[in-house]
Amino acid sequence: MDSKKGFLGQFLARLKQTKEGAQPGDDVPPEIRTVRRRLVTGSVVGFLGINLFMFMRFFFPRTLFEPKTSFAIGYPSDFGFGVDTRFQQQYRIWVVRNAEGLFVIYARCTHLGCTPDWKESENKFKCPCHGSGFDNEGINFEGPAPRPLDRAHVELLPTGEILVDVSRLTPYPYNVPGVILTV
Repeated sequence: MDSKKGFLGQFLARLKQTKEGAQPGDDVPPEIRTVRRRLVTGSVVGFLGINLFMFMRFFFPRTLFEPKTSFAIGYPSDFGFGVDTRFQQQYRIWVVRNAEGLFVIYARCTHLGCTPDWKESENKFKCPCHGSGFDNEGINFEGPAPRPLDRAHVELLPTGEILVDVSRLTPYPYNVPGVILTV
């Protein structure tokens, strides 16, 4: 084809070739045709593969793997007087032992749900979000927290280990059986 004819001239020449029995793509080299076929085939296979993946993903539910709500933390002899912060990262609890016995405080601020920190030097729990302060028994004494920290249910297993159940939280006042373990 002559490139001087312009678009309309080239179009009419292609129509004329088609009428005479020649194919409109006869002037394309076979290597380019192969590349085009591979590109189209790859695009179709890729599109169908992604759709198959999305279809198969439907059959596998999206689940959250949350920590257990009931777990053993050890024997009463493992805990000395004061606040034990070993389980703060894993279970979000503090184990406290005082003259009354052993109890577990759930580490969630009653203001907005942040995780307070135990400040050993100040002998208090301090919420980093809005400054609520709680004493070593979880009773609020400063900041915007409306009530004391919740306590988790504790009991002794037949093996002598302490079982903590954070699905059974007790708000203040702590006059429910299972909140404090007398050992």
